[in-house]
Amino acid sequence: MVIPSYFSKTTTLSLQQLLLLSLLTTNYTQDSPNYQNPHHQHNIMESIFIAQSKLRAELGLHKVKAIPNSKFQRHGTKAYASAINRYGLQPTKPGPLTSGKIRDPSTNWTSGKFAVGAIRDMWTSLVEKTGDNKPGEVGAQDQQGDMEYLCEVLIGTPPQKVLLDFDTGSADLWVRPDAFKNDQSSTFAPMHNKSWKIEYGDGSSASGFVGQDTISIGGLVIKKQAVEVAKHVSSQFSQGVMGGLLGLAFKQINTVHSTMGIRDPQPTPVDNMIEQEDIPKEAELFTSAFYSSRDLKPESFYTFGWIDQDLVKKCGEEITWAKVDNSQGFWMFDSTSASVDGDKIELSDNKAIADTGTTLALISDEACDALYKKIDGAAYSEKYQGYLIPKSIKVDSLPDFSVAVGGKEFVIQKEDLIFAEADESNYYGGVQSRGSMPFDILGDTFLKSIYAIWDQGNSRFGAVPKIEKEQKAPEPSKDGDGAQKVICTLDKSPAKKSVCIANSAFVCPSDC
Repeated sequence: MVIPSYFSKTTTLSLQQLLLLSLLTTNYTQDSPNYQNPHHQHNIMESIFIAQSKLRAELGLHKVKAIPNSKFQRHGTKAYASAINRYGLQPTKPGPLTSGKIRDPSTNWTSGKFAVGAIRDMWTSLVEKTGDNKPGEVGAQDQQGDMEYLCEVLIGTPPQKVLLDFDTGSADLWVRPDAFKNDQSSTFAPMHNKSWKIEYGDGSSASGFVGQDTISIGGLVIKKQAVEVAKHVSSQFSQGVMGGLLGLAFKQINTVHSTMGIRDPQPTPVDNMIEQEDIPKEAELFTSAFYSSRDLKPESFYTFGWIDQDLVKKCGEEITWAKVDNSQGFWMFDSTSASVDGDKIELSDNKAIADTGTTLALISDEACDALYKKIDGAAYSEKYQGYLIPKSIKVDSLPDFSVAVGGKEFVIQKEDLIFAEADESNYYGGVQSRGSMPFDILGDTFLKSIYAIWDQGNSRFGAVPKIEKEQKAPEPSKDGDGAQKVICTLDKSPAKKSVCIANSAFVCPSDC
């Protein structure tokens, strides 16, 4: 790396000098006209790592553990129903579920484009076809519980610990009233004439008022953050350990409105982090690493303001960067190819979004069909509204399936191609059809196979492969990710024993 003459190689560089040095260069993907060779990119990243390490030490930044949600249970069709409800996608393959009416007429589905902020306002009515082919409403209890990981956030003064779902597919920070008590925070400042409401077509909803307060995520203190406090919560939202949600998408899909009903989107925590003077350009990002309970060390985490350089080095490859198009509020990038066992599928002009709030990977019918054609015995099931994989298949015999992030394809770990038990003979696949959506939705099924860098300050998404070579359990079950059979004792009597399936934290269900 060429160091400018005004930097001395023999003296210790200050944080400001290190940051200026890293700002002099930019990392690009190979298809960029400004592409730089991997050796040069390595040197660039080393300077950024040094700057971030110094910042991390100065601010006391640390990893945010992504704790497995003890209430999370895998169910293939329900996970697909959640995606239908979340995005209003219309299935293109037959099955019991379909998307109902879309309330927002400003959405232009025919061109594949959406009005800014429209997706979060076009709540859908999810319906289930009954035996006589008439639609029936799907209860909210069948659509919730799709949050696989929860993270601890400190809110208010004195700080209150709240477990939140970190969601890169939404942009609201909302909390249940029992999880965060705003009247006990001396720094909570109400934002007058502002309200919010999240609702689904089935009638489940949460709504309330808005205020500003101080939050802390992984040691990073963010002031004057809009916190949406629920005043009215449906029973479906009030159950479980999740205290709310922290959106990590872009501001334009935040749901805050004025009392006149005019949209008034509020900055996300990352927006506010970027505005703070103590956060330099190279630290305007967050990262995520998700692991399965099959992995030998399942320690999923997020970082804010720094990249885990040890993990990047362990992965053995340089970071691949893809330019992000945030015009629709999502982490969207080019994904113009996929491959099945080396056979490349060209997907001209295809886009994808990375979404931690979706469990499945939803892709085009063309790529989806090509994947399952390579799996012996796999077939589409109208009953389960998805592709099924026979239980008789060995994981090693599953194909290598990869999807593109910018100019590079990333393989989905074979074990994650199997999502959940469907019936006695089949598993529900972790990759399914995106239906009518004009872009792929790459959820946790994909994200577990990479270390993701969400670089908001530079409008780019980074990825390095993170395939775990050793797994401690070969197959997942519907009640847990890589769950194992355990014996649970209901009381001290030897006769009172029952065989149960552990959840993703290897905990036996309480009702076993």
